[in-house]
Amino acid sequence: MEADLDFVTMLFALPELVAHRPDPMPDTPEASARRLSHDMDHWYNHGFGRWAVEVNGRLIGFGGVTVSKEFEGLNLSYHLHPDSWGQGYASELVAESLSFAFNGLHAERVIGLVRSANIASRRVLEKSGFTFEREVMLHGAPTNPFALTAYGQMV
Repeated sequence: MEADLDFVTMLFALPELVAHRPDPMPDTPEASARRLSHDMDHWYNHGFGRWAVEVNGRLIGFGGVTVSKEFEGLNLSYHLHPDSWGQGYASELVAESLSFAFNGLHAERVIGLVRSANIASRRVLEKSGFTFEREVMLHGAPTNPFALTAYGQMV
């Protein structure tokens, strides 16, 4: 668990990773510890959550689906180390997460939240079949929810 905390702390201290958040300040070690604790609590309470993502035995990020508190449906999220961007890992993670959500959890709807400036993340969602819904204010910043339903799922 300590290795996971060290990785999460390092990951969310990277300015390029947090650039699209409403407050683009890197996380403190304490905030990273809270983030990891929140993820572990989600697993405990729901029996699923975000996964660690490894490539060739090396941790590069995490992602998956969680219960959304703000929107109807499961929330898809992914955070990958910038060294792994542009190599298809986000698309692969999204595909696995959708398969798990729709086939394993029998979800009816999955959402992905993207800030307007995060064009790469938007492309990943669109390529995966998500459609833009509307711009909303979330945590003080304009946010674009994209959704995919079980009926619109690309198989």
